[in-house]
Amino acid sequence: MTNDYDVVISGAGLAGCTAAILFARRGVRVALLERRSDPHAYKPLCTHSITANAHPVLDELGLIPELEEAGALHNDARWYTRWGWIEPKSAPQGPALPHGYNIRRSTLDPLIRSRAARTPGVDLLTGHRVTGLVREAGRTVGVRTSTPQGDREIRARLVVGADGKDSAVAKFAEVPTKVHENTRFGYLAHFRDLPLRGGVGQTWFLEPDMAYAFPNDDGVTVLAVLPDKKRLPAFREDLEGSFLEFVRALPDAPPIDSAERITKFIGTVDYPLVTRDPTAPGIALVGDAALTGDPLWGVGCGWAFQSAQWLVEAVAPAAAGRGDLDRALVGYGRRHRRRLRGHQAMAVDFAKARPFNPGERLVFSAAARDESMARHMYMFAARLIGPVRFLNPAALAKAAAVNIRYRGAGVPPAR
Repeated sequence: MTNDYDVVISGAGLAGCTAAILFARRGVRVALLERRSDPHAYKPLCTHSITANAHPVLDELGLIPELEEAGALHNDARWYTRWGWIEPKSAPQGPALPHGYNIRRSTLDPLIRSRAARTPGVDLLTGHRVTGLVREAGRTVGVRTSTPQGDREIRARLVVGADGKDSAVAKFAEVPTKVHENTRFGYLAHFRDLPLRGGVGQTWFLEPDMAYAFPNDDGVTVLAVLPDKKRLPAFREDLEGSFLEFVRALPDAPPIDSAERITKFIGTVDYPLVTRDPTAPGIALVGDAALTGDPLWGVGCGWAFQSAQWLVEAVAPAAAGRGDLDRALVGYGRRHRRRLRGHQAMAVDFAKARPFNPGERLVFSAAARDESMARHMYMFAARLIGPVRFLNPAALAKAAAVNIRYRGAGVPPAR
């Protein structure tokens, strides 16, 4: 078999472009396919936030100067709970808290796609929609595509699905998939001149409803509401009125009535969480194609960057013909599951639109009362530590001690 490329990637979003750039820098020949023809196309339904876990990937890509020049903001955060606000701050005399970036996808997607297109070894092929897979001897060896010039077959050692939660690559390969119900729905819009306390992102845990406001580039704030589906009939009757009413009722609500809404309300009434096997013979999945989390946590962009980096680190030599590709894919799949399945399990459980469970009450209440616990929660929210470390015995013991001290001071517990 003669390969057209070493790797063909379906989807020129964050994960696909990251994988293409990093593969090509390691001498791998890449075809980067994008079904849309517009080079400025972007994903509108997104938190528009890159968690701090992706900072090393952005640094490796060399994107940080461009992001900051484009107006990306450090995604500092504060969270409202029934015990008050959790406001993480750096430790006295300690290093600054790690950060990611808030930047609109309308800015970010064209930026990284342009970087990929300029990378030697990457062929960006727009207007190419994957319509099937080429298979030989039980493994995938390429893709079939529909293009403005007609149908085309592209062969490669490895096919990468970076084509989102409804991945065509995963569907055609019949990759095992688990779909988990999300019992919240969500709508968002962009507002200009919407001041936020401290100028930082804010999230409201209302048990079970959720909301967030993230400041972005060009003075634009992304404001989203994620209520329990029990509230859906009222929202459907009057989307704008229900959205505004929901925001006005938030504790310390941002002054939405004085801000300018610059986009329509967009959202979804059904956004399930999706977990797939990240590999199959001749195939790897990255980003939302491998694992689609709950948008309320704002982790999708960060995991798109990370999973693409993990894949390249695991398989680049084999993809270029210098190793055992199947063995390399096993390594990528193992790392992906080890790093993300615990996070996904917690998100799946929380997507049931339930109040906090006892462990969450313990940690969240302590984080609202103690700076070190607030930093601990920040590290988890930034996905710099996993669930095991977040809820380890030492952290739970400290949270219990904080709450005992607080109640011992005569302050009644919040209900």
